[in-house]
Amino acid sequence: MGPYPALLRGWLVAFAIWSCAPIGSMTLLLIHRLTGGRWGVVAGPTLRALAAMMPLVAIACLPVLAGLPSIYPWAADPGQIKPDVAVWYLGQTSFILRAAVALAGWSALAVIFASGLGGRLLAALGLAFFGLTISMVAVDWFLSVEPHYVSTAFASMITIQQFLAALGVAAVFGTSDVAGDAWGDIGMLLMATLLGVVYLEYMTFVVAWYGDLPHKAAWFLRRASEAWTGLLIATFALGAVLPFAMLLLTRVRRSRAGLRAVGVLLLLGTSLHFAWLIVPAFVRPSAVALTGLCSLVCLSVASVLFGRGIASAEAHHAG
Repeated sequence: MGPYPALLRGWLVAFAIWSCAPIGSMTLLLIHRLTGGRWGVVAGPTLRALAAMMPLVAIACLPVLAGLPSIYPWAADPGQIKPDVAVWYLGQTSFILRAAVALAGWSALAVIFASGLGGRLLAALGLAFFGLTISMVAVDWFLSVEPHYVSTAFASMITIQQFLAALGVAAVFGTSDVAGDAWGDIGMLLMATLLGVVYLEYMTFVVAWYGDLPHKAAWFLRRASEAWTGLLIATFALGAVLPFAMLLLTRVRRSRAGLRAVGVLLLLGTSLHFAWLIVPAFVRPSAVALTGLCSLVCLSVASVLFGRGIASAEAHHAG
């Protein structure tokens, strides 16, 4: 185990939260290239700027890949998992290889479509590639911190959470010089993605409850303490119930101020949700949470600086 396990574990939490918007934006650009719709025109500038950050996501993943034994128990002690799983799937070399393939492919797709290039065929192939890779790396990066817990819906839930985060950032930072009914489309998409995340999280709990299997029960019991239950309630209230109730109102969906407020709540809910998913897996969770918060602030500041750089370059090119 490395000398700074809490720092690396906190970095993983921050990476999970921060990477949602760039990855989700890249995927939404591919979807819009296939389907069209004014929602993509309205959110396009923000989505393209976020997708252009995908190479930064690949760079930000390097500390995770370099510190596998400090983060993942199976990397520190392969004897904690079944021998065939360790040999054929959950090994350090195969973990890094899957991450490299996914991040390289996503970065290429993001840069191409953020630049306004790429046709419908590439978008279709890119979505197929994303569906295959996210089903592996979402489990690798986040679920395998507790390798005995398995959830078939986990990757789908992470994907929809990424959509939600990308649309939330678009709602907060999107320009105001667009008709209100066009922003209403973004509001409806926010409602749909929010319901998707809540539904998959709830059904995962129901299936685990009725299955009554020890390894699944242990995963939920680890998050059933008073503190973590309180965090989950706060996440549900502030990150799901309140924004959904706001989005039910047409005037909120068509209001830039209203959608900005909804976007802030959804991004807060995303952050708290990932903290609830990942942090309880580690010893000294308070130290992991603190380092995760500091790392998230650093990554967010880097994103703002990167976004300003892109905006300045575009303005200079236009001039």
